[in-house]
Amino acid sequence: MPERLDIIKTCKLFIGGSFPRTESGRSEPIHDGKGRVIAHACVASRKDLREAVESARRAREGWADASSYLRGQILYRMAEMLESRREEFASALSTTSPLTPAKARREVDASIDRVVRFAGWADKFQQVLGCQNPVAGPYYNFSVPQPSGLVGILAPDAPSLLSLVTMIAAPLSVGCPVVGVASETSPLPAVLLGEVCATSDVPGGVVNLLTGKRDELIEPMAEHREIQVLAAARLKPAQRELIQTAAADGLKRVNLLEYSESDWNDDDVAASPWDLEPYIDTKTIWHPSAT
Repeated sequence: MPERLDIIKTCKLFIGGSFPRTESGRSEPIHDGKGRVIAHACVASRKDLREAVESARRAREGWADASSYLRGQILYRMAEMLESRREEFASALSTTSPLTPAKARREVDASIDRVVRFAGWADKFQQVLGCQNPVAGPYYNFSVPQPSGLVGILAPDAPSLLSLVTMIAAPLSVGCPVVGVASETSPLPAVLLGEVCATSDVPGGVVNLLTGKRDELIEPMAEHREIQVLAAARLKPAQRELIQTAAADGLKRVNLLEYSESDWNDDDVAASPWDLEPYIDTKTIWHPSAT
């Protein structure tokens, strides 16, 4: 009998709760440590980014209006699904990156714990970032945090899973939908994360994940007027200047992260309530305290 050939997976994009192929028709091979092709990843185009933003815009109101308890439950469900596929994620990390199997498992465990942490903050950050303000007169004055809107994410190449999970879970917990661009050198964990989102009760369009080349997507993402906040990590100087210039033109909030590897693993640095602050606006409400 002829020798059986393995079926090489073509990893799709994750947009609007579905897995479409890229409009560009391009893909790039994903190699293991021995140089063998184990999968192909789509190379997203500007049109794919636009479709992802439109999908997130349609989901924005429903996700912002969802109760904090529900958002926390959905994030916790994501952690459950990550836990159930723990070995698969660890294998993807150790196969396609320089991580040893032991370090890959530690990164997966940290990613699961990170989602659980943000799930817990979903119905508690309001007490930390909001307040009742003392005023002169017969009034109550409250400052209430609200989601800013659609968040664009440019994840660093490493740690490919933990950084992406951290940058996605933070805005999700406060009620912001996300459009994320995964690690360019190690996109397979992001592809698996999209599959987790699809089976975690995440409403379609709330999470959108693109694989491809950062240099091709950074400018249209920075210029897109529907994106209210842009979070990016480990930018080159030219990329930082491009984002800041485009953000100023569109009045976009920019959250630039310069975390080291140890910082990504530190909950107090990368997953505190203050890491939620870039994704919220504060509304102040006055109410009579006496008639």
